[in-house]
Amino acid sequence: MFRLKITLFLLVFVFALHGGEPYVNGALMSKIEGKYQIYAKNRFLYLQKTLDEVQNANDMEKLNAVNDFFNNVRYATDAKIYNKSDYWATPWEFLGKDMGDCEDYVISKYFALIYLGVDPKKLFFSYVKSLRFNAAHMVLTYFETPRSEPLVLDNYNLKIFPASQRKDLIPVYNFNGESLYRASTSGNGQKVDNDKAHKKWDELKLNMKRQKI
Repeated sequence: MFRLKITLFLLVFVFALHGGEPYVNGALMSKIEGKYQIYAKNRFLYLQKTLDEVQNANDMEKLNAVNDFFNNVRYATDAKIYNKSDYWATPWEFLGKDMGDCEDYVISKYFALIYLGVDPKKLFFSYVKSLRFNAAHMVLTYFETPRSEPLVLDNYNLKIFPASQRKDLIPVYNFNGESLYRASTSGNGQKVDNDKAHKKWDELKLNMKRQKI
């Protein structure tokens, strides 16, 4: 009973700090605790604290805070976690399990930044090739303006760098939930079509709406 009172107090506290709906509301938090236990709930409470601390900060401070927080989550393949070759986890699955692959880092960073008020038009899911690992990879990119050089938020390289400084990544295309673009280190190019990416995005939106944990 004492632990329950403390938990309710913390939820009310983070709600008051944000001045509105918390990133994870009380009902969803209860479901997360029921499935993933107390340590998962504590991770979400710490996430809320992190988000509240930069709620009124500039975009760069928000990017750094969110990037640093989620890069502490352990990397694991979809095959190991979900027994699937390619699965896009919701932020609640990712942080609940405390592990995920590159897409999961990107998804969780994206929605946390949207929660903080960062313009979604500035954020892109970016498919790249990692020269270091000789493998397909995904990062989150941030464009201050449509013509700006993007900043790269990555779970391989923990610091945020302009795309031109990430010589280990070859850009392929960018995806922002509305359109796909051929990518370069300097920004977006021609629109392209990719049914697989759209299908994964639609599946993710449905799982978000269902609050899949």
